[in-house]
Amino acid sequence: MSGRIEEEVIEQVRNNNDIVDVISEYVQLTKRGRNYFGLCPFHGEQTPSFSVTHEKQIFHCFGCGAGGNVITFLMDIENLSFQDAVSKLGSRIGLTIEESSSGETESKAPVSKEVSLMKKAHEFASDYFHHLLLHTEEGENALHYLEERGFSKEIIEKYKIGWSLPKWDALTTLLERKGMDLQEIEKTGLIVRKENELKYFDRFRGRIMFPVFDETGYVIAFSGRILEKNENEAKYLNSPESPIFQKSHVLYNLDKARLDIRKQRNVIVFEGFLDVIAASKAGIGNGIATMGTALTSSHITKLNRLTSHVTLCFDGDRAGMEAAKKASTALQAQQIQTEIAIIPDAMDPDDYIKNYGEEAFRTKIIEKPHSYLSFMMIVSKRDKNFNNENDTLQYIQEILEILSDRSSSVERDLYIRQLSQETNVSEEAIYQHLRKIQGKKAKQSKQESSIPLTITPEMPKLKKAISADERAERILLSHMLHNPSVIDVARRNLEDQCFIRDAYEVVFVRLTGFYEEYPDGDYQRFLEVLNDAELRKIVMAAALSERDPEHETEEVMDCLRHIRKYRIELRITRKLHEAKEAEKMSDISKALELAQEAIQLRKSLETLE
Repeated sequence: MSGRIEEEVIEQVRNNNDIVDVISEYVQLTKRGRNYFGLCPFHGEQTPSFSVTHEKQIFHCFGCGAGGNVITFLMDIENLSFQDAVSKLGSRIGLTIEESSSGETESKAPVSKEVSLMKKAHEFASDYFHHLLLHTEEGENALHYLEERGFSKEIIEKYKIGWSLPKWDALTTLLERKGMDLQEIEKTGLIVRKENELKYFDRFRGRIMFPVFDETGYVIAFSGRILEKNENEAKYLNSPESPIFQKSHVLYNLDKARLDIRKQRNVIVFEGFLDVIAASKAGIGNGIATMGTALTSSHITKLNRLTSHVTLCFDGDRAGMEAAKKASTALQAQQIQTEIAIIPDAMDPDDYIKNYGEEAFRTKIIEKPHSYLSFMMIVSKRDKNFNNENDTLQYIQEILEILSDRSSSVERDLYIRQLSQETNVSEEAIYQHLRKIQGKKAKQSKQESSIPLTITPEMPKLKKAISADERAERILLSHMLHNPSVIDVARRNLEDQCFIRDAYEVVFVRLTGFYEEYPDGDYQRFLEVLNDAELRKIVMAAALSERDPEHETEEVMDCLRHIRKYRIELRITRKLHEAKEAEKMSDISKALELAQEAIQLRKSLETLE
């Protein structure tokens, strides 16, 4: 078929992209035995159940059932078509793969037309703004402004910074000419509808435009900065939340920082996106930022999948210190090692770099952060007078509450000694108070553990054990995935459908067609041609199930016998139910006929024993 990627190229891409390396860019993996484990990126979890096997080059989550190879992982994690996933992996090994020119319409994971249109509009707007800044007279003043503030061409291109014209409908007109639905685009905030009129105008006018990218690199929002001070306009104007932009989920620069985070095993969280850009100018590539919100549980989950070590670098003013306190406490609660880089004199990263230089920012701030406890002591000491007894006791109490949850005796000794020196309270007295706090917490924990647990709708359900009939289906499918001739055996021995469950039958039909087109194909190649993630889960579970290749014939026949028995049992149940219904309707002859049929079915069932 013309335009389709050649099988040799697909195999080359698959074989030269190590699955551990690729997945490590998205998930923090730890080696245990022969496999690697991490937190599944496809569902929320606290205990790693996501396994990657280097030897087989496959991944599988024991929690949600997701699984596949390096190509299907990229398809699922970035919502790519097979073609795009192969192309992206090809670029990692220096292989250029042109887009398919076949008549096939290759399916991606389900994405609404609304979301696709919104992303398309944002990509167009981003390209347009970027072009205006770099290549037009209208953008010269904005470009000069950025250059004066240390923005190199490299940084401008890296972050795709742009300029919006000071006109009411410059972008709106272009979007309309491209045939885009303005009513849908309005939902993203790129354009605004005039009150009581079906007309639209640009939200961003006469502003330096900073695109916001999602973690896969799509533009999903903007932040626009005015060029000159204007009392009637806000300094920054941001996109409102929309179906493609939710601030509680977005981490600015994650798409670009992921590789550096992986290499350095650390992520630096800044307070704003301009701090990330300033740090990038100083050579810091593992920085990310939230979009005007506190660090949320969704943010922390994403970070936890990438690294277990986070450095916070917020502004050095009171608001920044309070934000760092809140964020570090939330990170600690998730067992993430947290350090805090404190910028002195209430400065932000850009101020510090301008005053002291890029190297000083790296070596004196970023590379010398405070530990969580050390930072909490600094925050707690503010506005306290140790000549005041209440202030002293409050300070000791606050730090011991944190210290009581730490298991390291060295850490306890170190900070209790420091507390004693700062407050002039003896170490022995502080230790005694610590033991009281620990005892109180232990008692409280014991009381809580004695309360019976009640299952609520919010609690995760235990994974349902697989039934005997589904196990037979799974093992039968497993043999089919490893030996195409089993399909013919099943067809000869089973009437109508080969499988009981519709989903398995859909997989069977697809597998039959797959072998007709790819006679030498294996289950990994089959996974790649399936565009339904739920069907891939069924295939992966079957491929990994314990089958006995040496006794394939006996095992396959046993599975077929079990499926036939199950179907007969279903028919018996149905006949008996129909017989009862006939009795209720006083149709005795019909009831007797159905009962007799049920007896005959039972006899046929005995022959299968």
